[in-house]
Amino acid sequence: MACFTVSLAEAIVVKVVQKKIAKKEKLAAEKNDITAQKPLIPMSTRLGWLTKLLFGGSALLAFEHVWHGEVVPWFPFLTAMNDSADAMEMLKEIGTVGVGMAALVTGIWFVISKTALHIVGRPEVKGLRM
Repeated sequence: MACFTVSLAEAIVVKVVQKKIAKKEKLAAEKNDITAQKPLIPMSTRLGWLTKLLFGGSALLAFEHVWHGEVVPWFPFLTAMNDSADAMEMLKEIGTVGVGMAALVTGIWFVISKTALHIVGRPEVKGLRM
């Protein structure tokens, strides 16, 4: 019913963190700080991947909930908020399905991020054509 709100909230938080990290990376690059070695793929770029995954998943889930009539364009926007029994079921779904999906997407992003860093950082093999 409202499981997409967890991914949406996480995406907003990650976007704020991404902006702060990007600003720090830019300042370090302007200073030519030797201690702040530029990674092969900056953290702000990798966090951008996560925000795109989370925002995209939230948008698709929100569309699916609108399609099934669980989200409506009038207050209280969620049909489950009309009845307290449905509201408890909605909160349970947010706590289980929503958190589980957000954690799964974040875990997949973590694996993708580490794999990308490994692939970009490995030495090039001479004579190997792909």
